[in-house]
Amino acid sequence: MSAVPPRDPRVRLTWVQPEDLVGHELRQAAQDGRDAREIGERWYAAGGSPAPDRAGASEPPAPPRLRALAGELLDELAALDSPLAADEPTDLDAIVAACPHWPGPPESAPAVAGRDGLSTAGRGRTPSATPSRLHAAWLGRAAGCLLGKPVEKLPLAGIRALARAAGNWPLTTWFTARGVPAELLAAHPWNRRSAPTSLAENIDGMPEDDDLNYPLLTLLLLQRHGCSFTTADLARLWLDELPAGRAFTAERIAYGHLLAGVEPPETARRRNPFREWIGAQIRADVHGWTHPGDPAGAAAQAHRDAVLTHTGNGVYGAMFTAAALAVAAGGESDVHGCLAAGLRVVPPHSRYARAVRLGIETARTEGEFDAVVDRLHAAYADTHHWVHVLPNAALLAAALTHADGDFTRSIGNAVSGGWDTDSNGATAGSLAGLLAGTPDALPHHWTAPLKNRLATSVPGFDGIGFDALAALTHQEALRP
Repeated sequence: MSAVPPRDPRVRLTWVQPEDLVGHELRQAAQDGRDAREIGERWYAAGGSPAPDRAGASEPPAPPRLRALAGELLDELAALDSPLAADEPTDLDAIVAACPHWPGPPESAPAVAGRDGLSTAGRGRTPSATPSRLHAAWLGRAAGCLLGKPVEKLPLAGIRALARAAGNWPLTTWFTARGVPAELLAAHPWNRRSAPTSLAENIDGMPEDDDLNYPLLTLLLLQRHGCSFTTADLARLWLDELPAGRAFTAERIAYGHLLAGVEPPETARRRNPFREWIGAQIRADVHGWTHPGDPAGAAAQAHRDAVLTHTGNGVYGAMFTAAALAVAAGGESDVHGCLAAGLRVVPPHSRYARAVRLGIETARTEGEFDAVVDRLHAAYADTHHWVHVLPNAALLAAALTHADGDFTRSIGNAVSGGWDTDSNGATAGSLAGLLAGTPDALPHHWTAPLKNRLATSVPGFDGIGFDALAALTHQEALRP
């Protein structure tokens, strides 16, 4: 009888251990121009490791000596000045000052023409964001997220191989294991947590995902505090209603800081190398949905949310998304006008604005979307983590531009480009759903498996229907 190896009694948390954060912060320093070479040399000379490539924690855990050094080096890295700071402010007043075309009030906002000449000008916060349009937005977000769930964390080559083996490339329907060779499934295994609930053969309603949990929390925030909520209100809501284990990357860091008594916005800055990752961008939808025709109002509201966990480009991701969705919710623009409106609330010299422009320009010059993706991966894959906001922003903008408003192509493009597949699919589906205008305008094979049922750990919402969520969101859109 063979002996059973003893289980490791230690709790190995992802995205929070100091020894796992140093490598990410060193990479972030290289991206924003801070000279951290000497700190990096000390870290690696002491036996430190680079950041985990795709997982949230490295193995084995660091000994106490190395963990203590990691904490010291994180503080030293935070003290280094970035030469990009002037072009990438986090304070809202500074962001507005940096944006020469910041939108005016809804009633006086100048129009921005999309590719086809359609105006982005809305009619203010009016019932133009109908329950039907919001229903399509919720369904679109869920469908896009669910499409991306089984291939989250997979490399681009694996996503392409799995879909092609099933005869589903370009992506026009759900991923499936049916007909896919066993050796290919072994080489590129589905996301472990998502595979049981997100393949064509097992979808039964919308399973829980953080990309849907956060819109629910935003809805709950607006119900309790209205659009005048503060960042502190959001922090208290998270502590009351968000299970800690359902937060990841920057959100998990900030959550831990809140428990330790750290106040926002320091929760976003302290030992948080994920502050320019995608987390704030995936929390922005409801801010846009409830400000139809008011991109400036949506962006400002998203800013108050984002600064709990993010800075700079991470905050811009939330503001861009909220503004673009606000214009789409107004029902008076095409997708290109929505993206143009989003860029108006982002400092034009920031890396985020450059990423979006690169995505749009690449999509306009390449006929095949695979070629678009290859160019974006050549630009970002070697320098940025797959959850960083910049490559995902470029991909999202490219996916929506290339799809030209078509729902299936919008979510298919966003997921087929790799990186943060479920988050990009969700945001693309949200905007494309708004543009479609009604649930009936969305292809049935995307909406039927959702069964008008959403699973979540956010209290009071588990099992809720998307039609009910649309009605609740509409109430908040009408609230003064």
